Amino acid sequence: MKNLKTIALALVVAFSSVAVSAQSKKIDASKSTINWVGKKVTGKHNGTVNFKEGQLIFKGNNVAGGSFTVDMTSLTATDLSGEYQGKLNGHLKSEDFFGTEKFPTSNLVFKKIATKANGVYSVTADLTIKGKTNPVNFDLTVKGNTATTKFNVDRTKYDIKYGSGSFFDNLGDKAISDEFELEVALQF
Repeated sequence: MKNLKTIALALVVAFSSVAVSAQSKKIDASKSTINWVGKKVTGKHNGTVNFKEGQLIFKGNNVAGGSFTVDMTSLTATDLSGEYQGKLNGHLKSEDFFGTEKFPTSNLVFKKIATKANGVYSVTADLTIKGKTNPVNFDLTVKGNTATTKFNVDRTKYDIKYGSGSFFDNLGDKAISDEFELEVALQF
């Protein structure tokens, strides 16, 4: 009888630890996307940047964490082509903007996660761009092996001030919005 109680207790402990253990799901970087939009007084530009790697962490069916590395050298405008695309891409990769030679990657690490609804989470994460880290907030929707979100980033918090009306006067129609939009679709 004592052995039966010991076995039963061991099974309860084993199943309890399985229920709360975290499972890491790596994203498929080739199928996951990041689309960006940058606005200016006279219009906007849009494009893509690629993931290098990333993972979502689950406890049961719930998101419990995540971390992602973005290849900033892959940054490209998709609304232009030819010479104009090359010029914009070069400028975005320069020290005026993302300085990709010195900072080839950016990182996002989940810090706080709260469930809002079935499959929808409110996330606070640390975003690191150009070696500067600031918190960002967004909602993440998870369905099956996909997750999506859309949020804005204030570039000036990462020392990207070029063309910012918050820092320079008399820019007129050359002013660029301080925020850019990110739309992210993950596959894992």
